[in-house]
Amino acid sequence: MVDPVALARVQFAANISFHILFPAITMALAWVLLFFKLRFSATGERRWLDAYLFWIKVFALSFALGVVSGLTMSFQFGTNWPGFMDTVGNIAGPLLGYEVLTAFFLEATFLGIMLFGRKRVGERMHTLATAVVAIGTSFSAFWILSLNSWMQTPAGFEMIDGQAHVLSWWAVVFNPSFPYRLAHMLLASGLTAAFLIAGLSAYRMLRNDQAPAVRSSLRVGVLMAVILIPIQILVGDLHGLNTLEHQPAKIAAMEGVWRDERSAPALLFAWPDEATRSNRHAIGVPALASLILTHTLDGEIKGLDSFPDAHPPVAPVFWAFRVMVATGMLMLLVSWLTAWTMRRDRMPGRWGLRLLVVMTFSGWLATLAGWYVSEIGRQPWLVYGVLKTADAAAAIPAPMIALSLGAYLVVYLLLLLAYVSVLFYMARHAGDRQPVTVPAVASEA
Repeated sequence: MVDPVALARVQFAANISFHILFPAITMALAWVLLFFKLRFSATGERRWLDAYLFWIKVFALSFALGVVSGLTMSFQFGTNWPGFMDTVGNIAGPLLGYEVLTAFFLEATFLGIMLFGRKRVGERMHTLATAVVAIGTSFSAFWILSLNSWMQTPAGFEMIDGQAHVLSWWAVVFNPSFPYRLAHMLLASGLTAAFLIAGLSAYRMLRNDQAPAVRSSLRVGVLMAVILIPIQILVGDLHGLNTLEHQPAKIAAMEGVWRDERSAPALLFAWPDEATRSNRHAIGVPALASLILTHTLDGEIKGLDSFPDAHPPVAPVFWAFRVMVATGMLMLLVSWLTAWTMRRDRMPGRWGLRLLVVMTFSGWLATLAGWYVSEIGRQPWLVYGVLKTADAAAAIPAPMIALSLGAYLVVYLLLLLAYVSVLFYMARHAGDRQPVTVPAVASEA
């Protein structure tokens, strides 16, 4: 019989996997919209307004799906994981409440002005509304990542009668892994939005939509990727060092290190076998893992055998980490190659445009893989070192969870297919709308 706790974990993973796709777009896309709006205000060039008007529709659609899936996810704290709030609700509840008060209300209120208020308020007020929405998306990331980071590296609390009580909110919010996780996620959002913008713009160009707004959008997307990927690599390295300090079992699973090892190789390929506690068919670069993680060739990495009862399942973490890194390297190669072909005000050829279309949702793949590394790598803990996942689960029969899980998967699959279809439909018909009248005030800097 299937373990109900395992089913509950799969259900929550399915929900959060679907949910994270949309904030991964909106967090950065809001700032891109602000850039488009500021460029239009500064230059009065219609291409920037056209770009803004197209991408605000993508933002609104993504925001709506993010809200719906986020609400469903929050319900599961009570239905499937009551032990979570019973134990750490004094910390999780306020942080989630701050996200609603400081982020969601800003986004939801001023998004209405962005979508419907441009002809009803002044141009400067409309630009201000765009800025407030962008700030709201970042506030949302701040509070959610603060809670998630606290679950990974809890600090600033004490346990009294089985419940967590805050000693220092500063220590709770700015826990040891928070700065790295926040920066890593914001950069991931930037890259997700960058390739979405570049991919849909390339798709429009392949359909002979050569409007200045399309060409400018493509350049913005590619340039974002070129700039952000090297920064993400640096932040990823810092994040890895932080994880090595606070969650060494996760690092051991990521690298496939079973016993304490010096000069550990970076495994390019292997098949982790938990039964024999070894790696089959391993291909690696000698001492590279030690060099990356300890910055010395003979640095020691703790092996999984040092954590016999408290390490995550190895294969999912090991492979998700490699999918994330491989996707990131591919994004780096494609963006830099495209930027090279675009020098001297040129556009990519048809094969270059097709490659960008293929990479449209590459940010999703990298983000999900990284999220799985983070969340599966925390197991068997729900709150690291404080609350085990099995201890927080509700006593719900497996068939009931399986039924709701099946319903979730069907709905999410249909919504995802509809979302992607609508994006490409909007891209195909973006040039069909009537010309936009540019108001005189738009030329004001």
